[in-house]
Amino acid sequence: MSVSVRRVQNGSDRRTFLDFPYAHYAGATHFVPPLRMDQANVLNPKKNPFFEHGEIELFLAERDGETVGRIAAIKNGKHLEKYADGNGFFGFFETVEDYAVAEALLDAASDWLRGKGLTGMRGPTNPSMNDVAGLLVDGFHRPPAILLPYNYPYYEEYLTRYGFERAMTMWAFYVHEAYINAARMERGAQIVQRRNPGVTIRTLDMNRFDEDIAAAMRIYNVAWAENWGHVPYTEHEALHLAKELKPVIEKDIFLFAELNGEPVAFAASLPNLNRALKKLPKGRLLPLGLPKLLGTIKAGGIYEIRMALMGILPEHRNLGLDALLIHHTIVNGREMGYEAAELSWVLDNNASLVNSLEKLGCARDKEYAMFEKGLGAPRGPEGSED
Repeated sequence: MSVSVRRVQNGSDRRTFLDFPYAHYAGATHFVPPLRMDQANVLNPKKNPFFEHGEIELFLAERDGETVGRIAAIKNGKHLEKYADGNGFFGFFETVEDYAVAEALLDAASDWLRGKGLTGMRGPTNPSMNDVAGLLVDGFHRPPAILLPYNYPYYEEYLTRYGFERAMTMWAFYVHEAYINAARMERGAQIVQRRNPGVTIRTLDMNRFDEDIAAAMRIYNVAWAENWGHVPYTEHEALHLAKELKPVIEKDIFLFAELNGEPVAFAASLPNLNRALKKLPKGRLLPLGLPKLLGTIKAGGIYEIRMALMGILPEHRNLGLDALLIHHTIVNGREMGYEAAELSWVLDNNASLVNSLEKLGCARDKEYAMFEKGLGAPRGPEGSED
């Protein structure tokens, strides 16, 4: 039976697009249902500052009147401004286990991107590299950490079959307190501190929240400028993200390294709320979800953190600040009752950080990847033929 793909055109279509993953992963043990409200806001031009420079077109795949997949085609203006590489993106990609469905969805996204004059497609990004990005290709043994994707294993096969090649590998490192060499970690931190007496570590100042977030994003944009795929946060995007995450940020695991009183590095960690979110009925907070979420948190059901962002200004990268920030995050986390940490994701070509993490006893736990392929020559303006 044939598969048809159509654009999302109205509120009903949008609800179908947002609802699809909850049924699609109903039998998946490690799927964590994202909050419906958050997903809706991400795709709302009035609420997501991504749309100040980007465009997103949503598509649904149907067969015999049943929704069997979805995809978003994405034009990221900030990416094109930085790289001028002709790459568009795809994201929010979900398909039943049928290659014909995946192919039809990817065809639709490819056609839309070509119509925008783009010559390549990369993904998945939901919707950008600064959001939930990457495909899970190994590490299906546990649920993803907060703000990381989950998908069925066959997705990689379908992308490869369509002609995608792996563009970058990203790792999630995991460490449990039982396997930390605390004495070695402490000695390393003391050595770094002795060599750099002007360095101090401080926590996020919640009374100067906006200023500290702005400082962290300035460091991040400079520190990551040469990293693969990096697109800088706009000021609006950074403040929007901080506002969204402020209710779950814990200052003692959001750390700054200062040199002579000036912030030169930071490491931002979050409680891994996915353990609690997993208990929500189909991603809904109300009426039953919020009590379950709060109950899990109050019962001490959150025992992991995720170090989600780290940045060190280039001129200070050889001081050992990464190890110092990781050490203090782990120490503070243990004092707060956390037992384990995921540090993710880390680009495969970031040899220095990979080496530091492995020396600290962190193990590679999950593997994510970004994929890309060429689209051929653009066909001219959208809706026309050359």
